[in-house]
Amino acid sequence: MMMVVMMNDSKLNRLTQIKSFLSETEAVEFKKRSKKEAYGWIEETLGRFNYFILSKKEKGLIRRYLMKISGYSRAQLTRHINQYREEGQLRIKEYERHRFEKKYTNRDIQLLAKTAQLHDSPNGAALKKTLERMAREYGKEEYLNIANISVSHIYNLKKKVPYLRSVSFYQKTHKGKGKAIGVRCKPQPQGKPGYLRVDTMHQGDQEGQKGVYHINTVDEITQWQVIGATAKITEEYLLPLLEKIIASYPYRIINFHADNGSEYINRKVAEMLNTLLIKLTKSRPRHTNDNALIETKNGWVVRKWLGYSYIKREYAPRINDFYFGCFHEYLNFHRPCAFPREIIDRKGKIKKKYRYQDYMTPYEKLRSISDVQKYLKEGIGLEMLDKISKRYTDNEMAQKVQLARDRLFDKIVAA
Repeated sequence: MMMVVMMNDSKLNRLTQIKSFLSETEAVEFKKRSKKEAYGWIEETLGRFNYFILSKKEKGLIRRYLMKISGYSRAQLTRHINQYREEGQLRIKEYERHRFEKKYTNRDIQLLAKTAQLHDSPNGAALKKTLERMAREYGKEEYLNIANISVSHIYNLKKKVPYLRSVSFYQKTHKGKGKAIGVRCKPQPQGKPGYLRVDTMHQGDQEGQKGVYHINTVDEITQWQVIGATAKITEEYLLPLLEKIIASYPYRIINFHADNGSEYINRKVAEMLNTLLIKLTKSRPRHTNDNALIETKNGWVVRKWLGYSYIKREYAPRINDFYFGCFHEYLNFHRPCAFPREIIDRKGKIKKKYRYQDYMTPYEKLRSISDVQKYLKEGIGLEMLDKISKRYTDNEMAQKVQLARDRLFDKIVAA
């Protein structure tokens, strides 16, 4: 059991009293007090006994007494006595923490969070590319510092409190799940734009009622993407939508590649494509990667932005207003994509490598193609496309899309 006793030693004025006190309290242990109290008491004791005019033996007695009561070691006490002799007082030295200066401020982290949320949480490389474009392409000086961040460090900052406080939610991504007229073969674009991959996505059933269908198309070379929504996947609904989608591409379409779904592999679609001089091909059996690009876009674009919940098919026209109104411009001019580089290994197998320097928007990829003008449709030029790409920054366009999506879902939920 421990008992706490408050001691007043102001009446200990003689060295004989100190000597007697030490001998009688040899078995007693004194608890260390706060620095402020200890320093004040040491100063008062040294002054009370005129420590600096005492003999060596008497000084040793006072040292033992100070060590006993204060709890300081001999070395610590020696430093305190020397300081008292030089300065006439004991100063509490303020602790200074030495650390590296923060490279990314809370403001930078907030810009990172804002950009990530506007673009619906893209992967680290795509997010870094957007930050770089905001700083260098659109001249936004506030992004200059955060644009230098590495891809891996983006994920470190996402764990920081300023980031978590700046985002309203975090949505995990989901893997896309994969699924005759037309030729069973893999298209060979050989670097030319105009080779489309096509797939259908269903927005769920509810109480026996079918939801809306999304028709997703993406160019194999440029990753230019155009999406449409339809109430049904019958010829009456699908053919006009496919014509509108194909007409939305700024360049001529050469090939139309789908899986083996009957909505595309039928006589009416084949006739429509034949009229437009577009070749129809379909996926090969036991080649699940034939349509891998479009399956990826299903998850990373359509599901990411429209979700998995049931949407009534009556809302297909409103969804198309969203797609053709602003979403396509965002996807193709303001959203960086990963473009693989094919490498042949020692065994002769082709492997795809995704390097950060190969991230770019679909329009940047289109512009990088040599003699691109010859692929563009009549009446469409690079100057016109450049104006579209420059009229909004990436974040301004993303914010516009976010607001449009919010208005769309407000109408869907209110119904």
